[in-house]
Amino acid sequence: MTLVKVNGSPAKKAYGSFLDEWLNEWTNLGKDDNAVQYNSVPVNIHETNEAYHLELNAPGLKKEDIKLKVENGLLTISYEQKEETKSDDYKTVRREFKYKSFKRSFTISDKIDSDNIQGKYEDGILKVLLPKKAEAQAVTKQIDIQ
Repeated sequence: MTLVKVNGSPAKKAYGSFLDEWLNEWTNLGKDDNAVQYNSVPVNIHETNEAYHLELNAPGLKKEDIKLKVENGLLTISYEQKEETKSDDYKTVRREFKYKSFKRSFTISDKIDSDNIQGKYEDGILKVLLPKKAEAQAVTKQIDIQ
């Protein structure tokens, strides 16, 4: 798995992300608030000899609404908030937090055992285990010096 770089520099990516977010805010003005809008969620990626570990920051979500799918070498993690039932006797005067939908995709190499990918949601973190195939795992061998 390779990390994403924009023009070889992570700083330029951060600037580009800020600009993209700002432009998206302006282009979404006046659009239907109930339309599906995909946002990015922060992801940590760790590597061990046996696997890659992804952690997505997703607090307050229902795990039933999170989808984890592998298709054609692409791991896609998505969330779509279900419609809330509205009641005439319960009126929201102010809503400051609202969860939007998100979708993240990762290209997985042929070194990943895609049949054994696992997902677990706990404490607001979605943890995804991408085990490496046996031949891709790093093997440490002690060599005797004579």
